[in-house]
Amino acid sequence: MKKDKSVIYWLLSGCVLVFIMVVVGGITRLTNSGLSMTDWHLVTDTFPPMSDQKWQEAFDAYKQFPEYQKINIHNDFQLDDYKFIYFWEWFHRFIGRIIGLVFIIPFVYFLIKKRIDSATLKKCFILLGMGALQGFFGWFMVKSGLVDNPDVSHFRLALHLTFAFVTFAYTLWVALDLIYPDKKFVLVDLKKLARITMFFLIAQIIYGGFVAGLNAGLVHNHWPLMSDGQFFHDSIALEKDSWLLRLTEGKSGVQFVHRTMAYIVVGLILFLYLKSKKYVLSAQQKNGLNALVLLVFIQFALGVFTLLYAVPLWLGLMHQVIAFFLLTAMTYTLHRLSK
Repeated sequence: MKKDKSVIYWLLSGCVLVFIMVVVGGITRLTNSGLSMTDWHLVTDTFPPMSDQKWQEAFDAYKQFPEYQKINIHNDFQLDDYKFIYFWEWFHRFIGRIIGLVFIIPFVYFLIKKRIDSATLKKCFILLGMGALQGFFGWFMVKSGLVDNPDVSHFRLALHLTFAFVTFAYTLWVALDLIYPDKKFVLVDLKKLARITMFFLIAQIIYGGFVAGLNAGLVHNHWPLMSDGQFFHDSIALEKDSWLLRLTEGKSGVQFVHRTMAYIVVGLILFLYLKSKKYVLSAQQKNGLNALVLLVFIQFALGVFTLLYAVPLWLGLMHQVIAFFLLTAMTYTLHRLSK
């Protein structure tokens, strides 16, 4: 076990960095900073412009794209405003580079020193691929807002966001495999229910991305019912031509799914918690389930207030942060019920 401690710390540090990157990504989205850097270079964009001339060149390049031409040109948008939005997108990408270095350099060291067993090595190669794919998804998302519509595709945003959550969860799972190497008796019924709960939690995260990408939190700012005291608002059927599009591309439809699925996630976690009372559980399993119940109610309350107050930056960010903690507790609980 001793030889694995450094590998465990390495993996957990990766989890922390992914968490920070998602938080900064949330700020980037909520401050509308994501389209400020109109190109991507692996090395030359590592640091922001270092002179007034370089800043002006970057600003002039930004002016050639739809976000400035269709929106910010009308808002008395100046160089200082550009520097603000540039910082958050640059910082988001900078953390991505740090994550790459933090993964690759120790990984090579552990390989040379033969500190990683064969099973963990395979998982690390998967993580390496996931990291590279996440970088591609980030640029794939940004590119969608640089053509005609000065906003990124909500499908691509949800893909980028959800894959970051999944990458974090898998990294944590690999670390947990090393922290708890001993096998134990698996509670099959609880494991199955926990998997179903995880599925709906991931689906809810996807729809959170849809809501963010469409700014769907700025409509129907009422709870427990939508506008006009309606559970299923009339506008849902009017926004798009088919039910598939209404529930994936319409603001009202996407918000309806997200707010309704919240009840399903809360219900599943409560059902899992109550069902677990029939079994003799370890302290780890109990702690995971207790954390799940606490976090899901905090997250539900944050979701309600974020909606009622029309997504102020700090509430929107807290809602995303607690979603991360909830996924952490769900991953831990599922691991402890599975292995």
